[in-house]
Amino acid sequence: MIEIKGLTKRFGKKTVVDNVTVKIKPRTITSFIGPNGAGKSTLLSMVSRLLDADTGDVLLDRTSVKKWKSDRFAKRVSILKQSNYLNVRLTVRELVSFGRYPYSKGRLNAEDERFVNQALEYMNLTDMQDQFLDELSGGQRQRAFIAMVIAQDTDYILLDEPLNNLDMKHSVQIMKILRKLVDELGKTVVIVLHDINFASVYSDRIVALKNGKLVKDGPTHEIINSKALREIYDMDIPIHEQNGCRICVYFNSHTHAN
Repeated sequence: MIEIKGLTKRFGKKTVVDNVTVKIKPRTITSFIGPNGAGKSTLLSMVSRLLDADTGDVLLDRTSVKKWKSDRFAKRVSILKQSNYLNVRLTVRELVSFGRYPYSKGRLNAEDERFVNQALEYMNLTDMQDQFLDELSGGQRQRAFIAMVIAQDTDYILLDEPLNNLDMKHSVQIMKILRKLVDELGKTVVIVLHDINFASVYSDRIVALKNGKLVKDGPTHEIINSKALREIYDMDIPIHEQNGCRICVYFNSHTHAN
């Protein structure tokens, strides 16, 4: 289990994450939601050790993530950042193979190749594995980065707005694949999402942040209701039930004055 305990992060005088405590339940999709600037990406970066917290701690299996050796940590937790810029020319397969680095240190064996093949297949990239990343659309490139994270074969997969650059069709595909990783392979997925409807339809739990503070944390059905959403977004958001899913109709909602 990942436990986030009293995490705080300041940039200059601004407190971006303010004393947040959350438990990430294993074998679930947990979505971090909230307005822009709520601290979602910063929180995820501290969980994944990309950023140091000013105060508080993150525990993985009851041990502070600071005490984990890097290569052991990389076999348990993978992270996909929001912007992934590469200044080297790689094929899709070469990129996905990077996911095996914690195990192979660059010398892939048969097992590594198997994980690479599996990840390419999972993301529907087998046919384009020899294409260069700069020849792909933004959505295809994003799928390649997600395949790299899947090839890393970690228990915990942290994704910072992985639906950026994706059209509706590919966004749905990605969320279905993440759901499969949890339901079929027992992974634990933590994801920063902008679209609350993707959070509503695909996640088990929702953690809502606002101005750096934790405002809601619970099973999805408890958070996706008009009262809770008003608290998070300062908007009246009507909710429609469709095929057992709660859909938030926020396109013409009334905004509350703060």
